[in-house]
This record gives sequence, structure tokens and C-alpha cells, in this order.
Amino acid sequence: MKAVLDVIMVILQLYWWVLLIMIIMSWLISFNVINTRNQFVEAVWRVVNQLTEPLLRPIRRVMPNFSGLDISPIILFLGIFFIQQLIVRYGYPYFP
Repeated sequence: MKAVLDVIMVILQLYWWVLLIMIIMSWLISFNVINTRNQFVEAVWRVVNQLTEPLLRPIRRVMPNFSGLDISPIILFLGIFFIQQLIVRYGYPYFP
């Protein structure tokens, strides 16, 4: 059971990093620091979006519009943190 929980924790941590990469890349693209006409940047951007959009889209549908400010990644960060804390506190056996 502990091995399965460890794998879930690693997957959640990797997804956390992918989400952070998506946020940073979106800022860099918005401020024209990197260009999506570059094939490598476009490929990374496509992969990162395909990994994050399935979870961000339902959050965006529920959240109100904050004048163009997208806070759905913050909500997803909180969700990942919440799941990780549930696993740590209730999933692993406690040994005093």
C-alpha cells in the first residue's frame, strides 16, 4: 500500500512541476520573451498545455472572471497540496 501511495505522491509532484512550467511559459510568451514560432518552444508549450488543460478547464468553468486574471492554476496547486496532505496524514500508517 505504501508503494502505491509513494507513486501517487511522485505523480502529484511531477504534475506540480508541469503546472509551474506552464505558468512560467505563459508569462514568457505573453511578454514576448520566448516565441512560439520556435519549434522547440511550440512543442513544449503544446505538451504542457495538453497535460494541464484537462484539469484546468473545469476549474475555469466554475471560477468567476477576474478581469482577465486566471487563478485556476492556483486552485489546482491548492488541490494538489490538499491531496498530498491527505495521503501523508491519513494514507501512511502512523508509528509513534
